[in-house]
Amino acid sequence: MNIIVVGCGKVGMTLAAQLSKEDHNITIIDNNEKALGHAVDSLDVMGIIGNGAMLQTQQEAGVKNADVLIAATDSDEINMLCCLIAKKEGNCSTIARIRNPEYTTEIPYLRDELNLAMVINPEMAAAKEVERLLRFPSAIKIDNFSRGKIDLIRVKVPENSPLCGLKLQELHRTLNINILICSIERGEEVIIPSGMNDLQAGDVISFVANAQHANAFVKQLGIVFSPIKEVMIVGGGRVTYYIAKYIRDSKLRCRLKIIEIDKERCNFLADEFPEATIINGDGTDQDLLLREGLENTDAFCSLTGFDEENIMLSLYARSQSHARLVTKVNRITFESVINDLSLGSIIYPKQIVADHIVQYVRALQNSQGSNVETLYKIADGRAEALEFKVGNDPELIKHTFAELKYKNNVLIAAIVRKNKLITPGGSDFMLPGDSVIVITTNTGFKDLKDILA
Repeated sequence: MNIIVVGCGKVGMTLAAQLSKEDHNITIIDNNEKALGHAVDSLDVMGIIGNGAMLQTQQEAGVKNADVLIAATDSDEINMLCCLIAKKEGNCSTIARIRNPEYTTEIPYLRDELNLAMVINPEMAAAKEVERLLRFPSAIKIDNFSRGKIDLIRVKVPENSPLCGLKLQELHRTLNINILICSIERGEEVIIPSGMNDLQAGDVISFVANAQHANAFVKQLGIVFSPIKEVMIVGGGRVTYYIAKYIRDSKLRCRLKIIEIDKERCNFLADEFPEATIINGDGTDQDLLLREGLENTDAFCSLTGFDEENIMLSLYARSQSHARLVTKVNRITFESVINDLSLGSIIYPKQIVADHIVQYVRALQNSQGSNVETLYKIADGRAEALEFKVGNDPELIKHTFAELKYKNNVLIAAIVRKNKLITPGGSDFMLPGDSVIVITTNTGFKDLKDILA
């Protein structure tokens, strides 16, 4: 597909890199010649220097033949104008990054009036992920499927876990818990498991379950956790704003303390969230953190605008407390190194957005059949979890899973049928209207039939 990305910042670069890997023709527009040159040199993309909100620039980028335009500049208003021009001139699908909280309630109106295919907000998406982690504090990562009916939960097997050495086929019989382990990360290896695989100490596993069975399984693993009652956040930016809003609006009952160095921002947060404690101070001041109760807090989130600060803050918090750690990282370049630092749950706002857009583009490529409904990169990007809606394809429906022949490294993790979660066995089958969760180390699946050998 022909895709135009306006904006060569962190989001634009992440999107261009991900989409170019999927063999799309990518053109990036930016008026920063140096940043654009770096993108062209490091990625398989074309570059156009200019203002993406100008018709002439978009015409030069080939908007008339574009399938998708993604506006990801730092300005919400410019992004909306880019999409409006592209829709009028090229009639392509348009996606706009709109980040300002003031526009939150206006999003449905803007989407309809500007005919946007999607609105992306990296900070809001990241905040939603943090809120899920606070609800389930033993998880490293939680991904939602089927509009929140299913969770894919990632946890680490403790060293002294009583389940070490247990074959996966024995789990259900031994524990009487309805869960399915979908992937095992063991060192550099990602295993899409069969029943003969076992659990080992230090494994990072991803499993599918509903909330009740997930909690029971985590306890059986030997992971000790208690509900989050106190949360300390360093950094009062947009992610923190949305987290505070989610905490206030949800049933998550916890006390929130925010440390922010900018006094004006503190005043804004205090006005918006009078129930929270807002502290004007330098979050990197160790004495301040200790005075404000770092040693006793249940969760510590480092959400400043600087990756290095966030990493150091989480390392310090780990040394001083047993808090649940959440670390925001914008640059994904050193992901393998960062993952070895014991930073708790690492949130990559740009990658969250990239997953949503890749999902949309794959579905757009396959306008008929069983489209991708949801997509997440899991196991640090080495595998994918995809949700498909089952169509009326005779190659798929009413055949038992034992009869179907799959590609290697493919696992059917769950079926949702009329709001009921089914953990599939060999005698189960798919019906039209089902939602099916697929886990695979293959990439690029666009249709449910892609799982077949």
